[in-house]
Amino acid sequence: MSILLTIAMFPPEGGDAGGGLMSTLMMFALIIGIFYFLILRPQQKRQKERKQLLESVKKGDRIITASGLHATVSGLDEKTVLLQVADHMKMKFERSAVATILREGEVDKAAKSKTG
Repeated sequence: MSILLTIAMFPPEGGDAGGGLMSTLMMFALIIGIFYFLILRPQQKRQKERKQLLESVKKGDRIITASGLHATVSGLDEKTVLLQVADHMKMKFERSAVATILREGEVDKAAKSKTG
C-alpha cells in the first residue's frame, strides 16, 4: 500500500503530481465506502437485532435454540436461560444459544405443520 502512495506521489519526469495523487485518494475513499456499506453496516445491524432478541426473551416464551431444540423458557438469569423441554425435564443453556423466539402465530403454525 505504501508503494502505491509513493508511486502516486512521484510522477514521471515532466508530469504533474496533483491529478494522480487525487485520483488515487479518491479510489481509496471509494473502496473504503463500498466496504463499509456492503460489509460493516449490515453486520452491525444484525448484531443489534441479535442483542435485542436476546434481551427480549422472557419467561413463558417458546423458543428454538441454535441446535434446533424447541422449548419453553421457565427461568432466566443474566447469562443463562432455563428451558423446559418436557414435563419435569429442564435444561440450562447460555442465552446466546437462543436462535428464535416463536410468537403466538408462529407457535400455531409450527404445531399445525407437525400434525398435518
